[in-house]
Amino acid sequence: MSALPSGPGEPAHTSRRRLLTASLASAGALLTGGSLSGCGAALASDEGTVRLWDLFSGADGGLFNEMRDAAREDMPGTRLERTVLEWGTPYYTKLAMASAGGRGPDLAVCHVSRLAGYAPTGLLDPWDTAELAAYGVRREDFSEAVWGRTQYQDRLYAVPLDTHPFIVFYHPEPAAKAGLLTSDGALDTEAFSSPERFLAAGRELAKASGKQGIAFGYVNDPSQCWRLFYGLYRQTGGRLALPEGGPAEIDEDRMAEVIAFMAKLVDGRANPKSLDYFSGIASFTNKQTAMTLSGDWELATYRAADKKVGAASFPTVFGTPAVYADSHAFVLPRRPDADKGRCERTHRAVAALLKASRVWARAGHIPAYRPVTRTKAYAGLQPQAHYLAAQEHVVLDPSAWFAGAGSDFQNAMSQVLQQALLDGLAPDRAARAMVRRLNSFLSKPSPA
Repeated sequence: MSALPSGPGEPAHTSRRRLLTASLASAGALLTGGSLSGCGAALASDEGTVRLWDLFSGADGGLFNEMRDAAREDMPGTRLERTVLEWGTPYYTKLAMASAGGRGPDLAVCHVSRLAGYAPTGLLDPWDTAELAAYGVRREDFSEAVWGRTQYQDRLYAVPLDTHPFIVFYHPEPAAKAGLLTSDGALDTEAFSSPERFLAAGRELAKASGKQGIAFGYVNDPSQCWRLFYGLYRQTGGRLALPEGGPAEIDEDRMAEVIAFMAKLVDGRANPKSLDYFSGIASFTNKQTAMTLSGDWELATYRAADKKVGAASFPTVFGTPAVYADSHAFVLPRRPDADKGRCERTHRAVAALLKASRVWARAGHIPAYRPVTRTKAYAGLQPQAHYLAAQEHVVLDPSAWFAGAGSDFQNAMSQVLQQALLDGLAPDRAARAMVRRLNSFLSKPSPA
């Protein structure tokens, strides 16, 4: 993306923002008059309705409907109307277009990792923290690790619904046989507390199962390698600073150390070498592997195959607790015409959904609203309660406008990592290639 020209006496960044917003507004007008025709007219009616855009389909969509039904008693007189859009780039493009034109819904779901590309560009309205507090939602009700990424210029732009970390799942029988469980049946993460111990545990799991140890499905996936790499890199204590224009301040030696470990993890000996995402799932559900590295969102799939499936927060392999994660959050698309009544209904609806989020925990996600996770009912959820501590150590994508869930950035980083894992690209060369790509992203002007 090259810099756009500025007008006379106008800073370049101001011009970029003006032109971007204008172009998105035009596209948004076409969108709302086309595939989302009638949106404008509908927004003007039904005063008791809060309109939500989200990206939850399938089983997640069903659970979200259950959560909405459970929340009704806390938002009497308000109806939450969902529009489900396609996950990834299509969703975020439509959200940007509609928001730029001021024609978006009352409420939308957004990954917190994508916030840096939306709040600074004026595509979102801030939340009224006093209004949220009136409905029982306060800053202290959330993990600082996630809440700290919801702000822009000291204002709240996202209310977290959950944390969904990258964790480990295991079949209890081979894990117990390998001596990797504690007396209460939880995973003994100390047995995975260094690269050498982690690899040794994989060998023990392979022996115990009579098959293979640890599955990691990553081939041709745009995000999986990045999820594993970035969580481990942050465990090394490696620095990461992304100044505008670059270059990135990052520790190439520690990057190479992590990449070397990842390559050993998938060397095709105790653990499978080249699994794509769905093959990784299949190898674990079919008990061809005893453990898998995966997102908590796959819990329902794994539990359908093994009702006793275990799970744990990702072990601390490199010394500093850190777990790669993201967070679904509620945001307010820019609405110049929003009235006080609509704002109150929207704030109340979000508070009601958070209080009903124990339903959402069945999807595997950790409810962000701590009063839910502090209940005896949540403590009884297994294996969810075993990885609750992950929310205290989560690391999200770097706070940059080009990063986040489903981004080209994740894909670019994963492409290099796959070369190291599949094709034998040396770890130091892979690290340098990743830094070059990172600097390429930094050289592009932010639309803010």
